[in-house]
Amino acid sequence: MRIDAEAAPVRLSDYRPPAYLVETVSLTFRLDPAATRVRAELALCANPARADAGLRDLRFDGRNLRLISAAIDGEPLPQNALAADAEGLSVPAALLPGDRFVWTCETEIAPGQNTALEGLYVSNGMYCTQCEAQGFRKITYYPDRPDVMAAFKVRIEGPPETAPVLLSNGNPVASGPGWAEWSDPFPKPAYLFALVAGKLSAVEDRFLTRSGREVLLQIWVRDGDQGRCAYAMDALKRAMDWDEAVYGREYDLDRFMIVAVDDFNMGAMENKGLNVFNSRYVLASPETATDADYKNIEAIVAHEYFHNWTGNRITCRDWFQLCLKEGLTVFRDQQFSADMRSAGVKRIEDVMRLRAQQFAEDAGPLAHPVRPEEYFEINNFYTATVYEKGAELVGMLRRLVGPETYARALDLYFERHDGQAVTIEDWLRVFEDVSGRDLGQFRLWYRQAGTPRVRAEADWRDGRYTLRLSQETPPTPGQPDKQPLMIPIAYGLLGQDGRTLATGMVELTEAETTLTWNLPERPTPSLLRGFSAPVIIERATDVEERAVLLAHDDDPFNRWEAGRAYALMLLTRMADSPAAEPDPEFLSAMAAVADDPRPDPAFKALALGLPAEQ
Repeated sequence: MRIDAEAAPVRLSDYRPPAYLVETVSLTFRLDPAATRVRAELALCANPARADAGLRDLRFDGRNLRLISAAIDGEPLPQNALAADAEGLSVPAALLPGDRFVWTCETEIAPGQNTALEGLYVSNGMYCTQCEAQGFRKITYYPDRPDVMAAFKVRIEGPPETAPVLLSNGNPVASGPGWAEWSDPFPKPAYLFALVAGKLSAVEDRFLTRSGREVLLQIWVRDGDQGRCAYAMDALKRAMDWDEAVYGREYDLDRFMIVAVDDFNMGAMENKGLNVFNSRYVLASPETATDADYKNIEAIVAHEYFHNWTGNRITCRDWFQLCLKEGLTVFRDQQFSADMRSAGVKRIEDVMRLRAQQFAEDAGPLAHPVRPEEYFEINNFYTATVYEKGAELVGMLRRLVGPETYARALDLYFERHDGQAVTIEDWLRVFEDVSGRDLGQFRLWYRQAGTPRVRAEADWRDGRYTLRLSQETPPTPGQPDKQPLMIPIAYGLLGQDGRTLATGMVELTEAETTLTWNLPERPTPSLLRGFSAPVIIERATDVEERAVLLAHDDDPFNRWEAGRAYALMLLTRMADSPAAEPDPEFLSAMAAVADDPRPDPAFKALALGLPAEQ
């Protein structure tokens, strides 16, 4: 992508609270592919967090809009009184009647010509929206930023012959031929607004919450696809039950809807109460779907549902905090998938993806922190670093404070920040308040780019085992100097027969750390168990140690890692010397994996496969 040389970056340091807040929104859509009319009525008030709020011009974001009319408190405003440009319009402070007023405007848009698929567009005869991150400004004039949260009411008017189904966020209020009204009582930012209209059929089910409320579940698809929704519906119900059981989060509206759209460009979107999915993440049948298809449907349905609390009820103050809503929700969907399937295999798959995508990102010219300091184009913010590494930071927090403290911290997070737009600082403060720990050094993970390297050197002498650990993060663009990070290293020390001699977790906080144990024999170290931190371990491991770990390690990740490295070494040897004999120690270790009753079958299938298949 070419960046205009004159374009100014958006910087985190430049954040200021909005001068005006929106309390309620009332929208009316008269749908037409060539000329959709949108009437917006906003109840606004000066932001008490801004001392200069009432003295500031009222600024609305808006792109590709034709303004038909505008009024304040019912009094029409001449368009020449408004300062309009390509990015929006401003209402001079002199025209504002006070700290509270109602802004009304009518705009015209052409969804049939919207090939960018941002805002309201038409795809194969279906009206659909995509408003994250800045699509709502292509629908009407609005302060399109995530820290402006409002309750929405929506009326949709459309031709019954082409759009008999009219959907929006929240709960249905009333409907008739060619119209429908919806109300979402929970304040939300504009990026979570959704509208879908077209010829659709619903697959329905019910979910009973733990408090006894019945929730209507609907998956809306094109006629003929109803028979391929069963697995997505089952995944949704399991996700709702899991979120109640594990996080104590109950669904809040009367219905939850998913719409499958063939041409949806974001994969899936968590709009409040009306999730929009690309069809490939909803529709599946045994005749055509693979195991990977079912796994993806389960994970993505859960991810978007989990956003109801981690992203919707509690959202981001600004887009620099994207790693909070996405990192936390990715971590939650990883936990869910681990509980639904093989936890060991799930962790291995997550790390394989992290190494292939995020580690490569960290090592390249586009390396950036989990929370970048600036951006030119917000749509370039949706990276493996923000999502996948962001999830790893949540996992590290859980390991550092322990599962019970993590659960109490999340309870406080939901209680303290429900209905708010928050920051990484708010998130970490909750953990500090609950655990009593100072997480100042941990904050560096959000500010510092690059993949840390942890070097391990061992020494065995006179019954004393010494392990020296040192950390270093290579320079990245714009960050030549790195500080030591707080790195949790889960470990185990195994005897030659596989029994555990020691286990625990060490927190690396300095550039170098030395650990010692008095042991009856030289151990085989199992370091970074469960891939406890997104780092690269540098340690010379011999064949005997790999054989011990593959045959005996009770940590699935390190057991798989040892087998993978061992197999790659043997494959390389065989490629260089076709006459090479099979390695008996490797075969014995693989047989131990097959005979071990502890791992689940999915892990055994993965561990016994050749690296090329992974």
